[in-house]
Amino acid sequence: MRKIVVTEFVSLDGVIEEPGWTFQFDRGPEGNTFKNDELFASDALLLGRVTYQGFAQAWPTMKEYGDFGDRMNNIPKYVVSATLTDAEAVWGDTTVIRGDVAAEVAKLKAQPGGDLLVEGSCQLVHTLVQHGLVDEYRLMVFPIILGRGKRLFPDEMNEAAKLTLTESKTAGQGVLLLRYQYAPAAAPAGQPGAAA
Repeated sequence: MRKIVVTEFVSLDGVIEEPGWTFQFDRGPEGNTFKNDELFASDALLLGRVTYQGFAQAWPTMKEYGDFGDRMNNIPKYVVSATLTDAEAVWGDTTVIRGDVAAEVAKLKAQPGGDLLVEGSCQLVHTLVQHGLVDEYRLMVFPIILGRGKRLFPDEMNEAAKLTLTESKTAGQGVLLLRYQYAPAAAPAGQPGAAA
C-alpha cells in the first residue's frame, strides 16, 4: 500500500498559494536535501490541474537542476482534473484522473509501491484531507506572514486530526523543515495500547 505525502511551501500563517515569495529566502543545503529526499523516495507525483500545467510548462526547460530536474520530468504523474484532456497531458508519463476523486485516489493508494507525492495542488489537498487520504505532511515553513491567499488546510474539516512530529530542523534563513504523520488512533479502554 502506498503512502500519500503532501509537501508544501508554507507561510507562517498557512498560505501555500503561488509560492514565488519563497525565493526571497535561502533554504540552505538542508532544505535542498529535504526536497531531494522526498522526490526520490516517491514513485509518482499526484497533482491538481493548475499545478500540473505550471510544472509541465516550467520543468522541461529547467536543465540547471540536474538529477532533480530529470526526476521531475521522468517520474510518473497522476493529474486530477475534470477538464484536462489526454491530449493536453503530455508531460512525460501522465495519467488523468477523472470522476470521483476520493475513490480513484483511494484505489491508487491501495496499490503496491512507493509514495505518491502531492505538491502545490491546493484544491486537491483539501479533498484528500477531507477524505482522510493523507498519510504524511512534509512542510517548509518560511518566516513570512502573507495575510491572504489559499491556505494548506480547508476552513472546515470533518473532524480534528492529531499529528505526530517525526522530524524538525531549521535550515537556511530560518526556514523550518517539518514532517508530520497522523498519530495512531488510541486503543479503546481495556485494549492493548490503551492508557492505564
